[in-house]
Amino acid sequence: MDHKVAQLLEMGATAAQARAALKQYKDVMAAAERIFDGSFDHVRDDDGDIAMSPARDVPEPRKSGMITPEADDDDVEDNDDEDEYDSDDVEDFADYDSDYESKADVGQGMSKADPYAGVFFSKDRREEVIEVEEEPETAFVSEEKEEVKLMTQGQWMKGCPEGGEQSFLFTLYNELSESECRCPNGCDYSVQRQKRDFFPLFSEFSTYTKHLSKIVQRTCLKCSKKFCYACGEPVGSSKYSDQHDCLFHCPNLQGVILGVGLAMLESKFTEDLEQSASDKTRKRRQVQISTPQPLEVDVEEDDDFYPPISQTKKMKLGIGYAGDAREDTSGQLEALAAQRAKDEKLSKLLSDIRVFLPSIHRAGGGKPSDFLVHPTALAHLRRRFNFVSSQLLRNDSLTDMSDRSVLYFELLNWLETISCHEALASMMAMPIMVVTSVKSINSRKSSTSHIRERTIVYEGSSGPRELLEAIVIQAQAALKGLEPIKIEEEETVEMSEEQKRITNDDKGKGKDVNKAVAEENEKLLGFCTRILATARAIDRSLRDLKGDAFVDRLHTSLPKIPGSASAGEDRQVVDAGDTEESAQKAYIEWANRVRFEYCDLTVSSSDTNDDVPNYKFYYNNEARMLASSDIPKRSLAIAKELAVLTTNLPVAWNSSVFLRVDETRVDIIKALITGPEGTPYYNGCYLFDVFLGPSYNHAPPSVKYMTTNGGKFRFNPNLYQDGKVCLSLLGTWSGPGWIAGKSTLLQVLISIQSMILCEEPYLNEPGWATAAGTPQSKAYSANVRRMVVKTAMLGNLRNPPEPFADVIRTHFRLKARSIMKQLDEWLQQDDGRPIDAANQGGSYKAVAGSSSAGFTKDVDELKGLLQKLIDGENIENGDGSGTA
Repeated sequence: MDHKVAQLLEMGATAAQARAALKQYKDVMAAAERIFDGSFDHVRDDDGDIAMSPARDVPEPRKSGMITPEADDDDVEDNDDEDEYDSDDVEDFADYDSDYESKADVGQGMSKADPYAGVFFSKDRREEVIEVEEEPETAFVSEEKEEVKLMTQGQWMKGCPEGGEQSFLFTLYNELSESECRCPNGCDYSVQRQKRDFFPLFSEFSTYTKHLSKIVQRTCLKCSKKFCYACGEPVGSSKYSDQHDCLFHCPNLQGVILGVGLAMLESKFTEDLEQSASDKTRKRRQVQISTPQPLEVDVEEDDDFYPPISQTKKMKLGIGYAGDAREDTSGQLEALAAQRAKDEKLSKLLSDIRVFLPSIHRAGGGKPSDFLVHPTALAHLRRRFNFVSSQLLRNDSLTDMSDRSVLYFELLNWLETISCHEALASMMAMPIMVVTSVKSINSRKSSTSHIRERTIVYEGSSGPRELLEAIVIQAQAALKGLEPIKIEEEETVEMSEEQKRITNDDKGKGKDVNKAVAEENEKLLGFCTRILATARAIDRSLRDLKGDAFVDRLHTSLPKIPGSASAGEDRQVVDAGDTEESAQKAYIEWANRVRFEYCDLTVSSSDTNDDVPNYKFYYNNEARMLASSDIPKRSLAIAKELAVLTTNLPVAWNSSVFLRVDETRVDIIKALITGPEGTPYYNGCYLFDVFLGPSYNHAPPSVKYMTTNGGKFRFNPNLYQDGKVCLSLLGTWSGPGWIAGKSTLLQVLISIQSMILCEEPYLNEPGWATAAGTPQSKAYSANVRRMVVKTAMLGNLRNPPEPFADVIRTHFRLKARSIMKQLDEWLQQDDGRPIDAANQGGSYKAVAGSSSAGFTKDVDELKGLLQKLIDGENIENGDGSGTA
């Protein structure tokens, strides 16, 4: 027991903390983990003071913050009262989990407290930290014969919002930069440590480890025995098999190597990000655009593509597309090569640092530092590695990740290694603290020295495993798209001599193309398979180390994988609450869950001899013709498309896009778009049938508009009564068209949502493009509103089209109160005319049987149905059935 206490004391814990932790956790590593995450900060020494590591005795800022070096005397005098470390200070330095745990314990026994509250702390957690930025010193490192900058204390402590972690970081930094290292054999020999020994920032990480391997083993000049320069403990007489083996001698070395290495990684990654942002800005300036053109931007590479859903005042585009544009494609190959070179360097750096991650499963067996992990190891990973990994894992393009697989494979190696070590595994579930605001502090010290202080606010965000799950969802969708279509074996027919000759002449003509497509398919398949394998490996390790309850709790917070939806499926009723704010929150959470799903779109056929199914689909015949086809290039394009669509469909209170994909034919898609706010289409539901044909994505998809009131209503100059959608991307209108291999279905959907369902649809007709705000334009919008209420609202609510019945009903129920107010406003804006179905913008051609009072009647009926939804009553369908 005394030996274990001594180990914990060496790591920075107090005797009281060590004894308390070991009483609860018999294993030293488990006890250390709980000590440095703050679970034993409340333990008191015999004198009644709060137990704390030596570093906690130094004056600390009032807010959770880093230690400021060489404080002015005036500052110390001004804060004498605050330097007293009493019970109130504990709250300032509460660890990630403390507030969560205290809430769990209040008013209930320990048996009812959440045993994992210390890991799954709230994402609403907010930390305010004072960080110090200093002018770095430089020093000549004689071993490498190089003048280098030295890591400052501010850099070492950067990004650490937790008091417990700050204590360990501060202690290790001071110990390795300015304390004496005495010979452990009692001969009174000592060596003065210097900052240039452990904290030089070389340009290469390999140079740093080479430097450490030269200095870490010291020989006492008095007793001639060897000792470790980092921890001051004896070194065995046996020679190391590798020059780097000596760097695994103790936790101190582990802590400093990871700290400096991850600082280099963060610096390199940030530098690459800034350069990429600068290159994008320069690239945009080279694109010659006569009017704004969102269609030319690659969705997979630029998140700025998505136009705002809210239709506020904007430039009048006129004809449903964004005018003429010319894209500068020069330098693309050079840019890809440059990105590949950056990724390879970053991957190499990650690989070199990963060698020093604690791992008891390393080749040749675990090293000493693998079993006794330094408390700062988790702190370094939380602060620096999490920043890099979160940036990479937030990538919403599986294609881009696959193209950069050299970097992402190494990232996956890191996640697997971390999850396999008991001291680090909890990090997979912990939300990542991200910077939300930075504010400079003006003080006497900062104005008279090279020290700058800043207040930085950190807030919780998705953790590593949660971010990985979003990629898992994309990978599973891509694998579904890559599934080969079963082809029936055809009877072999003997060819004539002429047929054989033609066949021989054609041999090899598309061989290279097919080979390239096959290789790309295999590359994406391999990448997706690896992602799924990593997720399974992480969960398996967490179950082994933390238990089933831990993993089950983790999985409740993960984004859900889109499943199959059936018309008769029972869904949980979403509560809108009593306020619009609660309704908006419920709506967005619900829409995110159901925006993309697989479903059965087949219909039964009377022909029992027909093996090819029919579909509830406008392009049924075209789909049936491709039932037994196998087009690898098309499969690859669809796989990439599905990966993007699963997690990137726009969802908002003011407009959303929902997709349903056939579970066995992923080229058969139905889309529902809710009309954007500020337009005459607001809150209506507009259905489209989409088919990814045999030439996709060399050619655009086929899109048919279905909400036409049986082919009677023309809702827009670009949405015809027969369902034709006029959009340059689809090749059905002039202007910037489909770019083979680059344009996407997501672009098409967003273009319809934002450019066709627009504020003044009258202007989408070329001849009327300059008529903004005219009586004709206002009359056109009023006529659209009448059609929207009759068909896109009332008609869809009474007879919701499959497979969107649940989506439509839930949409109207959650927004019922808001839509009622909207209907009142539309009644006031109405000009009292009947519906003009053709909607040509000229002379009126009223629908037979319609009248000026028809709009009021439709509004009243729709309000009645909305009230029934609010009251939880059933709405009778057109076939006599009823649904809530």
